[in-house]
Amino acid sequence: MVEPHFNIVLLAPQIPNNTGNIGRTAVATGCRLHVIHPIAFDMDEKAVRRAGLDYWHLLDIREHDSWEAFLESESPDRLWLFTTKSETPYWDATFERGDYLLFGSEQHGVPKNVHDWVHETQGESGSVTMPMVNEARSLNLATAVCAGVYEGIRQTYAS
Repeated sequence: MVEPHFNIVLLAPQIPNNTGNIGRTAVATGCRLHVIHPIAFDMDEKAVRRAGLDYWHLLDIREHDSWEAFLESESPDRLWLFTTKSETPYWDATFERGDYLLFGSEQHGVPKNVHDWVHETQGESGSVTMPMVNEARSLNLATAVCAGVYEGIRQTYAS
């Protein structure tokens, strides 16, 4: 299997359409999608087909039972947490092919223990944000993933 351009990591996604759109982005950009349980919807073949995700068979996807199971199976060296709790704009990150781009659930983001793990293993600069001009709470998850992936591709395009 070809190594992915990036590893998109969704921690406890709640909205199937967002995950579907993120899957389409992953296919289009040569990324691998990691989905960490618990999730709020069914991802079996019948459910995916019913959602109209006719490209799902092209998706390089891995499901993980928990955050701990993800860490055990993947052991990510380079991981970027996209969060509203950072002051560092995501364009200030220096992305490399194969990096893990972590996004929390639509409603809750990521729990404190995940923030702590990122800061302990990646440093304070391992958390990045997408600055917003107005007072929106956050961006749609699929939109944020797409913007993050394409910034990484922009930075690594020649490599």
